Amino acid sequence: MFDVSGLGDWADLPFFAKDLPRIASDMSSDILPPPSLTFAALVRTQPHATRVVILGQDPYHTPGKADGLAFSIPANFGGRLDSLGNIFKEIETDIGQRRTRTALQDWADQGVLLLNTALTVPPGQPKAHAKLGWSTLVQQVLEHLNDRPRAFILWGGPAQGYAKHLAAHHLVLASAHPSPLSAHRGFFGSRPFSKVDQWLIDQGQEPINWADP
Repeated sequence: MFDVSGLGDWADLPFFAKDLPRIASDMSSDILPPPSLTFAALVRTQPHATRVVILGQDPYHTPGKADGLAFSIPANFGGRLDSLGNIFKEIETDIGQRRTRTALQDWADQGVLLLNTALTVPPGQPKAHAKLGWSTLVQQVLEHLNDRPRAFILWGGPAQGYAKHLAAHHLVLASAHPSPLSAHRGFFGSRPFSKVDQWLIDQGQEPINWADP
């Protein structure tokens, strides 16, 4: 059901042999993003290349909107941006740059792992897969990334619940989720993009280009 080709070093996580078969048996093929894109974030950003992790909640539950990278929306979607639109507003407020490109693959290619705490959702049913077992994968991914300092952005309560799995040497930024339902409760004004960039510079690394490539 799921396409696990291209996982690279992530394929060594115990989840894929021990847990994924059960999860696959517990769901129908009518999920978002489609099974071919469920692990797109891991395929696109390998462990050695990961410099920043943005952890969200669950994929968009509108057909055609989720592409396997948290918060990313295909260029031809044409509908409401919701969380991503608020992310764009914060980018402009925080670093004075504009982002209009909704597909975030260029962030992933710079080492930003765009991961959700649940990797699937049934159409029109937000949070329905929150307790399906994806938490095991998320925990293993984060613990695998404890080998060296990285920056973690935890948006929303579900993401913040994983802070306990992160080593002390990381930069960890937590705020409300950028969803229209919660962005005004602490996401706006949190300035995560400038904080991450300054931390990367202090680590001797290149900052992320959050604006259009």
